[in-house]
Amino acid sequence: MVAEVNSTNWRAVGGKMDLAVQAKGLSSAPSRLAPQESMPAAAQPVAPSTGLGFWMHRVLEECDRVSAQFAPDPVHDLRVALRRCRSLADGLMAMDPDPGWKRMKKSGKRLFQALGSLRDLHVMEEWVGRLAAPGDPATVRLLQGFAVRVAGLKEQSAQALQAFDGKQWRRWSNVLPRRAARVRPGSLLFRHLALERWTDAYALHGRALRNHSQVSWHQLRIAIKRFRYVVENFLPAQHAAWSQDLKEMQDLLGEVHDLDILWAVVREASPFSDADAEIRWRTVIRGERELRIKKYRARMLGKMNLWQVWRAELPHGKEIEEAGQRRLRLWASFLDPDWRHSSHVTRLALQLYDGFAPTGKARRGTEGDPREILRLAALLHDVGMSSHEKRHHKATYRLIRGLASPVGIPSHDLEVAAAVARYHRGALPRTGQKVLRSLSPEQQREVQRLAGILRLANAFDASRDGRIRRVEVHRHNGFFVVGAEGYSARDGQAETIASGRHLLEVLLRRPLLIRPLRAKPRQSIESKTKQLKAKS
Repeated sequence: MVAEVNSTNWRAVGGKMDLAVQAKGLSSAPSRLAPQESMPAAAQPVAPSTGLGFWMHRVLEECDRVSAQFAPDPVHDLRVALRRCRSLADGLMAMDPDPGWKRMKKSGKRLFQALGSLRDLHVMEEWVGRLAAPGDPATVRLLQGFAVRVAGLKEQSAQALQAFDGKQWRRWSNVLPRRAARVRPGSLLFRHLALERWTDAYALHGRALRNHSQVSWHQLRIAIKRFRYVVENFLPAQHAAWSQDLKEMQDLLGEVHDLDILWAVVREASPFSDADAEIRWRTVIRGERELRIKKYRARMLGKMNLWQVWRAELPHGKEIEEAGQRRLRLWASFLDPDWRHSSHVTRLALQLYDGFAPTGKARRGTEGDPREILRLAALLHDVGMSSHEKRHHKATYRLIRGLASPVGIPSHDLEVAAAVARYHRGALPRTGQKVLRSLSPEQQREVQRLAGILRLANAFDASRDGRIRRVEVHRHNGFFVVGAEGYSARDGQAETIASGRHLLEVLLRRPLLIRPLRAKPRQSIESKTKQLKAKS
């Protein structure tokens, strides 16, 4: 039996219904529930109907169409275009922190939701007309009630459309697609983003099969839709192979959601003349719903289910971690005004870490790989400079803490990296400080050690000119000698480096001596050729 939803909470269950339903061999589905997502033939664009730029311009075109009569097809098409823009922005803002993404999403959401109630009634009218028995008086009463509500909702929708800032949207449509173009379609980054969407959807698939609730099926439909949009717009090869199956599964679950909401609306209106009429409506709706659930299960369960087909084309193993790191590097490169400096500091920090590695016995029992945490902290340590704050290390900490951890990057590693980056300059880390309070004593010691390494590496490139090209660490008579290629004690930068080594000296309880390091001789082309021939 279809679970009942009372009149006060059916909106909470369904949200603003996103009812893109298209009959897929189910004869009882309304024929016009999902108008084809394309423009009239005369207005077809030359460019392919994918990508952020296409859909942002499509929103403006559909605004003109819908303003005439707020008919079912234009209302649906406008909501589809808005939904796609917002979904694409949701994925892209995970890599690009530009505030324009959030503002565009918020602007589109207001209009999208304002049209939701009107779209809901359009869909309910179609379902009632399809499922009603000939001469059923309940149908007449339902449609009459819908007609009264549609008139009022059209007026509300017109006000929302009038408030929509089309000029600002057009400016975004010129700027944001150019930012999105920094990531090549079909690249590992977009395959990684699709893996995140797949992971979210697959988890909701399992939940829906366990509890069978209306909310679970609705959330699963939304997750599959988000996965589909990433594939459609950013993974052309996968879209060519999966498009039909993805849309079919989305449509099946969309119809399940329609039927859940339809029963809630019918019960709220209570148009039945007797108990038998109510039973007949409930039986018909339940039968249509179960038919679609059965078809979904047939495609999505078993050894050759679609979930596994889709997963096989997405990143695996080491590729997942690599893609997660690339995502973070891209995110940082948008914010960091001197990305070359941060990349160079990362190389120096890892060289120092490897040189001090024998002293790392205290790492036992800690979570994560300290070397990878240091890499993250070094790459991200200057993102706070985008805020133009004097204490940018604190802004860096807040930005990293507010970042969702990509698949393949443990959230713990990102949390600790944020603390390490926080202390790459400024006050020394001390037990009891707010930043360290949530970490275990072992983790606090690890943060202090890695922050000491990062401070020294950052000091080596304080001039931001790459003058110190590499470093080596050696032990000698109870202290450490750090050789730095390009270093000179007579240089003004030497004082900064002396200050930068202080935290490490305190933690290691040994002095650090900074010495010039002789440059490695460059191999001639002839010697390299001889070596290659010898190996072959």
